Amino acid sequence: MGDYCMNITSLVIMAAGMGSRYGGIKQLESFGPDGEIIMDYSIFDAIKAGFDKIVIILREDIYDDFMNIIGNRLMEVTNIPVHIVFQSLNDIPDGYKVPDGRTKPWGTGQAILSVKEYIDEPFLVINADDFYGRDPYIKSQIFLSNSILNLKKPKFCLAGYTLENTLSDNGSVTRGICKCDDNGNLLSIEETFGIKCENNIVTGTDSHGNKRILSLQNTVSMNMMGFTPAIFPMLEDKFITFLNKLSDNDPLKSEFLLPIAINEMLKDEVIDVEVVKTNANWFGVTFKEDREQVKNSLQKLAETGVYPNSLWG
Repeated sequence: MGDYCMNITSLVIMAAGMGSRYGGIKQLESFGPDGEIIMDYSIFDAIKAGFDKIVIILREDIYDDFMNIIGNRLMEVTNIPVHIVFQSLNDIPDGYKVPDGRTKPWGTGQAILSVKEYIDEPFLVINADDFYGRDPYIKSQIFLSNSILNLKKPKFCLAGYTLENTLSDNGSVTRGICKCDDNGNLLSIEETFGIKCENNIVTGTDSHGNKRILSLQNTVSMNMMGFTPAIFPMLEDKFITFLNKLSDNDPLKSEFLLPIAINEMLKDEVIDVEVVKTNANWFGVTFKEDREQVKNSLQKLAETGVYPNSLWG
């Protein structure tokens, strides 16, 4: 059967990527009534949901800014351990080397591998610049705290949002459209680009360039996924496969992305992933114009008592 685990869970925050659609380090921009950044809300919600430890993945060059804007404050106000881990371009398996001229990080799959020395327990992965709402933290924490470790076929989870709750008024978005079986288990995540809603018709383009008609009720992934440490050796294998094929792709720009690795594992039938449905509203800053809406949304959540006016005050 495996070992039953009923306690410790960690939150892993991916903050090493730069926002490609939006100038500046958007992970460090303040949006809350008391100057909070989006990550403040993620950590606040995770602690409320019962997570025991926070691990934040950064690039070394934004460490000083990070500590000044949020890191030092977090170390003081949270009552749980907070660890900072660096995602490094040079952190690759023996026998491989970084292609000359490459500066771009290796992507979200390698980001997760950078925390393996810090994690022995089930953990939830999120993007630093996404506001997820409290509900999926609570549901994911329940799933993870009841996870059975050492299963022959590991079981993970993914927070499934309703597409309608994740769109931007200011432009088209990319979303991972989830295909599930009748029991709510994930069959595949299909990265779909240029999603927009016009005259109540939702369209997007799949990875082959084909136009797709979507539904506002489609389940989508926003990169909130729960794992046990069983994911690490599996990801390492996929990373080596990615590096072996690098010369066939773009050696300077290709990324090893977590959803693609998970998709491949589902296809290989080596993991199960339960979709934990949430009706929460997601919001984030894909476009500069989203900024005011995010500020207004957080202001409303404070006014209605969902959050205190000052999160850590």
